[in-house]
Amino acid sequence: MNVAAVALRRPAAAWMRSTAGVRVLEGAGLLALVALSLLLRTTEMATDFWIDEALSVGISSRPLLDIPETLRLDGSPPLYYLVLHGWIALVGDGVVATHWLSLIFALMCIPVAFWVGASLFDRRVAWILAALTALCPFLTSYAQETRMYSLVILLALPCTACFLHAYVYGRRAYRIPFGVLLAALLYTHNWALFLVAAFLLAGAICRREQRASTKDLAIGFGTALALYLPWVPTFVFQALHTGAPWATAPTLTTLVRSSDRLLGGEAGTVVVLLVGGAGLVALARSGRLERRVLVPALLLLAVSPIVLAWLTSQVSPAWATRYLAIAVAPMLVLAAVGLRNAGRLGVAGLAVLAVFWVFESAPPSKSNAVDIATELGPTLGPGDLVISTQPEQVPVLSYYLEDETSGLTYATPFGVQEDLGVTDWRDGPEHFDATGVDTELLPLLDDAPVGSDVLLVVPIISNPERWVAPWTSRVRDRSIEYEGVLRGDPRFELLEVMPEDTESPGPNPLEGLLFRKVRG
Repeated sequence: MNVAAVALRRPAAAWMRSTAGVRVLEGAGLLALVALSLLLRTTEMATDFWIDEALSVGISSRPLLDIPETLRLDGSPPLYYLVLHGWIALVGDGVVATHWLSLIFALMCIPVAFWVGASLFDRRVAWILAALTALCPFLTSYAQETRMYSLVILLALPCTACFLHAYVYGRRAYRIPFGVLLAALLYTHNWALFLVAAFLLAGAICRREQRASTKDLAIGFGTALALYLPWVPTFVFQALHTGAPWATAPTLTTLVRSSDRLLGGEAGTVVVLLVGGAGLVALARSGRLERRVLVPALLLLAVSPIVLAWLTSQVSPAWATRYLAIAVAPMLVLAAVGLRNAGRLGVAGLAVLAVFWVFESAPPSKSNAVDIATELGPTLGPGDLVISTQPEQVPVLSYYLEDETSGLTYATPFGVQEDLGVTDWRDGPEHFDATGVDTELLPLLDDAPVGSDVLLVVPIISNPERWVAPWTSRVRDRSIEYEGVLRGDPRFELLEVMPEDTESPGPNPLEGLLFRKVRG
């Protein structure tokens, strides 16, 4: 008996050693991917803030319990800002410090992606998905930006996996985790609603094919709804009063090329479409479940959020490519499954993607607001005026100008701004129309003492097509009016204009005009 027991224990011990060895190798491989991702995603960590990033810091820097109410002015859900509030309390509100939070979210996506692939499919899918996540250009860009998009992807990866577990494979233990993660997504970005719609469409297929019952779907989606319900009144208010007045309806070309932004350009789209598509066809031929449920669900989750967002933006424009973060996770899962089932062609496709993606980086410049502050800020003193004809630029201008001086008065076409960290988007076009040069600008100029300075900051309009939306067209017109008034007012002398060259202004460009009041 003792000999038999020893003989039986040996294979078990050998199996345990083998499993432990595999786990060590997997851990080492994942660490290598994280290290590579860290190398690729820290090249532009010090790139200065643009509008949205300064808004993130401005909103998150106020008392924790004030953040949800403040977001009634902004139009976003609160989760990211609450997390950033805690992060700022720990490490500060500097550019690199706040970029690190987004980078951490991006790095966390890699092991999560491996779990998604391994738990749903096999180790090959897991490695492919982890590699795609480690190199994805969209994630590389937003890992170095103080915004919520890397958090969106971090939540969407396991949310997509839990949906597939619960409703494609019938593993009921994943229904409530799916609902919790879906609610977290809704609390992170409003465009998660388009992913909700995609889940509902895929859920209808699962129900039709008897992979999930109405009760199963109700438990998952009901959990999300119950958790999200407290925010619904605020969301409704935001939808009615904030929206995206700066946006125009996207063209059909924008829809067709939307995947380019997510997949690193035309080459990435072609590889995923051709090679991944061939793999999905092969997968669909392998069985009834794959053909009638799995592949259609994967396609719906990856494609329909983009299409639904585009269709909705034809009626109520709110399109911004960065919002497509909600589609990145299901698209990467779809690509990984397709590449895995394409055989050797899939290996070649993955290699091609890696070659293209490894050279992608975040933008080296997002705004020249810091340059204007650095160049013209030292001239300003307490009581001087900073007037931005683009109200949403005040947070980023004050972020950098307050490093140079303090006691400045900030004004927009909406009047003097007391709260510098947030933009009031409520009924924006109507707010513009209710104000004017006579009521807002001239009283400020009349009250300015002789010898004081006025820094007028206006957008550089190098692409007129971007300035035709309800909000941006009013910014454009008001900028022309404000600059004309100050240039024509004999009480003011133009001291300096920055930048001198406006032919190649870069992204989100601004022009600063420094005036001094020389007579009363």
